[in-house]
Amino acid sequence: MGETPRPDPERVEARAGDLLPDEAGSADPEAQAAAILADSDERGRDRAGGAVEHRRSGEAPPG
Repeated sequence: MGETPRPDPERVEARAGDLLPDEAGSADPEAQAAAILADSDERGRDRAGGAVEHRRSGEAPPG
């Protein structure tokens, strides 16, 4: 497997500001947020290797 690309810095900053209570407490919230997003992006890639659409929680379909 190749190297996982770093998430967009704006996404990292937004995610760092939205860490959940069980995620908070890191000495470096932006590094923690970057790791969370990179993991999420990696899991979100389909089997063909394509990228997935990113939505904010308010944009998710009702369910």
